Amino acid sequence: MTGNLTLNGHPAWYDVRGSGEPLVLLHGGFSDSRDFDDNLARLADRFTVYRLDRRAHGRTPDVPGPVTLDQLADDAAAFLSDVVGGPAAVAGYSSGGVVALATALRRPDLVRRLILINTAASPDGWLVHPDPDGEFPAVVVDAYAEVSPDGRDHFPEVVRKFAGMEQGPALDPAGVDCPTLVLGADDDIVSLAHTVEVYQAIRDAQLAILPGTSHLLLWERPDEAIALVGEFLTREPNRLMPIRFAVPAA
Repeated sequence: MTGNLTLNGHPAWYDVRGSGEPLVLLHGGFSDSRDFDDNLARLADRFTVYRLDRRAHGRTPDVPGPVTLDQLADDAAAFLSDVVGGPAAVAGYSSGGVVALATALRRPDLVRRLILINTAASPDGWLVHPDPDGEFPAVVVDAYAEVSPDGRDHFPEVVRKFAGMEQGPALDPAGVDCPTLVLGADDDIVSLAHTVEVYQAIRDAQLAILPGTSHLLLWERPDEAIALVGEFLTREPNRLMPIRFAVPAA
């Protein structure tokens, strides 16, 4: 099922498929929910998968004025509350992971489990930053133009708004209090050291680095990504010799 709704006073597009426990997917920057078509959306065979086109992305139009991470997190929280109907697992890819992390920090009551894919928690975690006035690959602009209600000519405005937003204040992943999967690549635009720092900061976290992958690991190794996320959502860890997670002696 696909449809339109109003989130925090502005229109938004969403999609729902499957049945089972709810899983919300938040796409990357300058793209849309089609990020998940050939990978995590396939989890609809086990979960109710919700996809939201974030403001100014995909089939959701832009709104006048600047955009902030707080606004995007509030949009995600409203979607969880009003559409999903309560707590859910939330997976975010790239800048969508930043929104997912911010949502988990602002509204822990709505995020049951958190999956951060190719995500940095602070501007210095990114090895590459989008240029607000730069030229994007034609494939990215063409994909935007295919579905955006604002039209191809509006794409540079979206880049200017969101390029600045992604260099905003750092988030503190130590504040996350739900089970979290940190999934990264060994040749990412997020530094490997930063990915490990995010994992180490979260009290109840698991870490997976897919070898031989880049920031596009969802397309490069979709089956492995699906398996890792599905297992994280359905099984508890089985650490036979824990060190970090060992129970302190009485």
